[in-house]
This record gives sequence, structure tokens and C-alpha cells, in this order.
Amino acid sequence: MNQKQPFSLTTKIVIGMALGILIGAIIQFGLSESQFVKDYIVEGLFLVGGKVFVNSLKMLVVPLVFISLICGTCSLSDPSKLGRLGGKSILLYLATTALAISLAIGLALVVAPGEGQGLISEASFNSKEAPSLAQVLINIVPSNPIEAMAQGNMLQIIIFALLMGIAISLAGESGKRVATLFTDLNVVVMKLVVILMNLAPYGVFFLMAKLFSEISFSTIFNLMQYFIVVLGALGIHALITYPVILKILTGLNPITFIRKMRDAALFGFSTASSNATIPVTLETVTKKMGAHNNVASFTVPLGATINMDGTAIMQGVATVFIAQVFAVDLGVNDYLMVILTATLASVGTAGVPGVGLIMLAMVLQQVGLPVEGIALIMGVDRLLDMTRTAVNVTGDSMVTVIVAKSEKELNLETFNNPWAGHKSETL
Repeated sequence: MNQKQPFSLTTKIVIGMALGILIGAIIQFGLSESQFVKDYIVEGLFLVGGKVFVNSLKMLVVPLVFISLICGTCSLSDPSKLGRLGGKSILLYLATTALAISLAIGLALVVAPGEGQGLISEASFNSKEAPSLAQVLINIVPSNPIEAMAQGNMLQIIIFALLMGIAISLAGESGKRVATLFTDLNVVVMKLVVILMNLAPYGVFFLMAKLFSEISFSTIFNLMQYFIVVLGALGIHALITYPVILKILTGLNPITFIRKMRDAALFGFSTASSNATIPVTLETVTKKMGAHNNVASFTVPLGATINMDGTAIMQGVATVFIAQVFAVDLGVNDYLMVILTATLASVGTAGVPGVGLIMLAMVLQQVGLPVEGIALIMGVDRLLDMTRTAVNVTGDSMVTVIVAKSEKELNLETFNNPWAGHKSETL
């Protein structure tokens, strides 16, 4: 007698997401006048459930990145390998960001989402000032590593963990004892990740239900062309650009890669935070794709910090959209400046709160467009932000696989095994 197979984690997450969207839409269109539903269901159950889920993921980010990166670094037989890892990773992240914004600008120029819109917004937007290059370089090195961990400053945590890992590897017998401790801690923290992944369908349900009970569908309809162009560019970049790059640079099957990305992409979509998704991304690239922790512990946190492909796509489309709305003609040189500014800003503004809007404000100022134009697109940014995060997470994983393959740190048997990692997800 055949036993009924339980649903996979991906299926459960999709069911939770679909039910959340359905319940949220029912509340918005049928129960929006009910004060009880608003106070106790939307702002009570949904808000608390969603926040607890996201906070529980964020809770693991700092210890996981710190412990995992120390484990990866102290096990490196060749310390110079760190330089190669860093060089390859940063080059790939910057290259994909430049490709992303070029694609976005090209698509937006063809579709012209801002022409004839006549949009007028009473909302205003005050952009924060981006840090100078000198300040960015100073901020990379933590003056207080405990404070860096408390604030979740990923670049500073990466630097401190790398130095600690190198010191442990050079400390002889004492270092070996400490390395064993961190290896055991890494196993425990990864088990925590599995526990939270099994709770994900409920967390995703709460997040989607709250979002779709409040989101303004009229605003999305008014900005439909802009919305579709951004979504289209994000889809092309995730489903065509990434697979093509992966195939060219590694020869691996891109379909296998996309299938194995489903859970991490869904987590990224529901949380709208690359940092919060780091635990799941790390679990995906190591357990399902076969990348060694030596590589993944470095490339994934770095990518979550500086890889802004999804944000770059939004900036490219938004720049063209705002220029068309305000009837400003931008030349080829202006668009080249947009590509350069957005690509470099993805590193320069890493770790800054509200990084996407700060980067967009920088880009608009660079080509003489009014920063107030950002207010026009803020109404639909929440849904697009979720999709951007899913794209960013996919990019982090792709670069990790490419770098791991180039360093001979990728287990091809694990990558090609469609069931790899599934057993470790079940409790």
C-alpha cells in the first residue's frame, strides 16, 4: 500500500502565500468597514504573526554569518584564496548590476511607461544624503564589533569574522580547539534555520494577508505600465540573464539552478529583505547546490549587502519613467551616467537604511531630474520591493555557484541531485 507523500516545503509556502493573498483580498473588498477585523485581525493577528516570523529570521542572521564565515575562513589552507574570492565575487556582483540597469533602461525606453501619464502627486520625498566614498571606506572597519553586530552592519561583521577566522587558523593548537567549537555552533545554528523554515508557511500567510488587506490596488492600476515594465525587467533578469551567465561560466544546467532556488526566492519575496533571507540562501547554496561553506559563507552575506540587481532595475525604469512624466529629454551620456552611478552606488551605499531610495535619489540628481518624482512611484513600491528581493537572492546564489565552481569547491553530485537538501529540511 502506497503511503501518501507529504507536501514539500515549497508547496506549503505557496499554499500559505495563496491563502494569505485570498484572505487579504476578501478583507479589503468585503470586510474593510469592520473595526473588529481591522483592529484584531489585520493589526493584531496578521501584524504580530508576520513581524514575529521576519524577526525570527533576522535573529539568526548575525550569529549565522559570523559563525559560518569564521568556519569557512579558518579552514582555508591558502589565505590568499580570500583575495580571489573577494575579487571574483565583487566583479560578478558589479557586472550583473550594470547588466540589470542597462536592461531596465532599454525596456523602459521601448515601452515608454511615463509618456502621456499626466500624473500629479501631492506626496513629497526627502532623500537622505548618501555617505561619501571616504566615509564608506572608514565604515567598513568596525570600531566596535559588538556594536556592529547589534546594528546588523553586515560589511563590518564580515571584516571582523574574516580577521577572526585568519587569526584562528594561525593560532596552532589553541586555534584548532576554537575552530572545533565554531564548527559545532555552525551545525546548531543551521538546525535553527531548518526549524524556522518549517514554520515559514504560517509566517508567509500572515505577511501576505496583511499586505493584501491594505495595499492600494487603485494606485497600482494608475501606474500599471510602470509596474509591468519593472516586473518584466525583473523576470527577464532572473529567468534569462542569470541562467545564461551561469551556463556560459560554469556549463551547469540552469533549469536545475532555478528549481533549487524556489524556497529561497519565496522567502525573499515574502520578507522583502535580502538580509533576513541570508539563513535560507546559505542553506540552499550549501545543502541543495553543493557549494562549500568556504565560499558560501563569504559570497552570500556580501551579496546580500552589495548585490542590488533588483534595485538597479527599479532605478533604471524609474529614471526613464520620471524623465518622461516631467518631459525631460535624457541623452545617451545621461543614461551611461545612470548605469555607472547606480552600479557604483550599490557598493557605496551598502548597509544604509532605505538604500534603494537613497540610490535612486543619487541617480536622479546626477542627471538633473527632480527627486520629488520618487513620490510618484512609492505607492506601488512595496510589491515591487518583494519581487526585487527575490531577484537579488537569486543573484547571490548564482554568483556563489559560479565562484565555488571556479575554486573547485562545488559538489557537482549534490548540484545535479534534485532531492539534495530536502531530507535536512524535515524535522
